[in-house]
Amino acid sequence: MSWWILPTTADIGIRAFSSSASEVIKEMTLGLQTIQLSDDENPNFESLVRHTGHWSIPLVKSDVERGMVRWLEEVLYQGMTEDQWLVDATFKISNESIEAQVSWVDSNFITREIEIKAVTMHELILREVEEGEIIQGVDADIPTFEGPGWIAQVVLDI
Repeated sequence: MSWWILPTTADIGIRAFSSSASEVIKEMTLGLQTIQLSDDENPNFESLVRHTGHWSIPLVKSDVERGMVRWLEEVLYQGMTEDQWLVDATFKISNESIEAQVSWVDSNFITREIEIKAVTMHELILREVEEGEIIQGVDADIPTFEGPGWIAQVVLDI
């Protein structure tokens, strides 16, 4: 696991580290999905029929940081409205879009414990961490990270 729950006063956050922008967005996506799940009532995802698809969101002014927020909102939309619960993805990021080849299961087989209302811009981070740069951990829950790599962070409204 390369993502952790970020302590906040009222909502819930995610911080992730990885080796590339596409991998850190994948970690954020998997964290978003995992946070929503009930610990007790969900089937093993391997036992469910998997489907594949292509999801894409356009970037405004090549802003990948805001694009990550829009991507996470798309994942929430697909799970709630289209009954497509994302379980894995492979990303391609360009100046124009974030695109993903996704693997999903029917959301009707998923039990959610937490409802996420929105992905906020509060404390938003998506950036490259330079070689030797240190990102301090948060309390005992999130470790310190030393670059090179990528960091992402988002606060979710629940």
